[in-house]
Amino acid sequence: MLYPGLKGVTAVETELSDIDGKTGRLYYRHQSVEEIVGARGFEEVCYFLLEGEFPDSRELQWMKELLVKERSIDNELKAWIEQLTNKQSIVATIRSAISCLDRSKDQWPIQTSEAIRLIAKLPTVVAYSYRSKMNLKPVEPLNELDHVENFLYMLFGTRKTREEVRALEAYMVLTAEHGMNASTFASRVVISTGSDLYSAVIAAIGALKGPLHGGAPTGVLDYIEDVKHQPVEEVIRKKLTNHEKVMGFGHRVYKAKDPRAEALKAQLMKIEPKPNWVDFTLKVESETVNWLDELKPGRKLYANVEFYAAALMKAIEIPADLFTPIFCSSRIVGWSAHIMEQSRNNTIFRPAAKYKKSE
Repeated sequence: MLYPGLKGVTAVETELSDIDGKTGRLYYRHQSVEEIVGARGFEEVCYFLLEGEFPDSRELQWMKELLVKERSIDNELKAWIEQLTNKQSIVATIRSAISCLDRSKDQWPIQTSEAIRLIAKLPTVVAYSYRSKMNLKPVEPLNELDHVENFLYMLFGTRKTREEVRALEAYMVLTAEHGMNASTFASRVVISTGSDLYSAVIAAIGALKGPLHGGAPTGVLDYIEDVKHQPVEEVIRKKLTNHEKVMGFGHRVYKAKDPRAEALKAQLMKIEPKPNWVDFTLKVESETVNWLDELKPGRKLYANVEFYAAALMKAIEIPADLFTPIFCSSRIVGWSAHIMEQSRNNTIFRPAAKYKKSE
């Protein structure tokens, strides 16, 4: 039997996450994400996904210190990034820059310390690439800041409010891991050959660069802009007629509400002062869900994580060009955990192909 896109095919066993699409639940290992977000910081969640348990105070301190120690990049890489940003997109620059970070000795299996080194440096690469692309003066890391706050500081050159930091941290926690998506699968395929961490992450970023995987939040902003000028029903009917997706709605796995979207929505409502467009965004969600239910009955198409990710990013004034790079900086945790897991119980991927004779 043929399974296009490997839909429904179980390729690996994993302890990292469990998605219950029918009830709309997501678990990191044994813990519901609803219980994690807001209660655990990014560093704690990173340690939990990599090591299998939440850190005690000593382990958390080790984690934070290592992330701080490894977050800087050298002048040679900075010069290389400046050259790249003149020729290609930010995501493509990040993908290329990762290859310059590779100083591993092809350790096998992949070690936690090497994963943390890459997790620490990726936000710095993102920030430097963005500011270079925008012809802005680069901002060096501040060692006294935690991972997410420092990331925002390097992007904007000023320290953001506590609410803004918490908002981005919630986003990065909620998008750190999500099962066998395209980019994660790509990383596991590469590492299954006995390759290295950096090659596997480069493959993941290459997969994420595709608009069907990493570009969805940008499409959400375009959709919201469309419905400012036309009724929601009209926009949706046009999209369905043209066989286009309504960006930010529906999910291949979730047939109930996306728990990440609900958590981000709650986080959006906590930002003060509340942006004046938030109520309109909530109205768009409600109307879109209603019309999709009428026009595509039984499909159960709800707002997904990209819809409220786009809204949350907009609320803390993050430009659309940074949506996918920031997603890389959170999903690097899940990629690394999957890469480590694959390397510790490895079988090379070699699916069969059904030959189709040409006419």
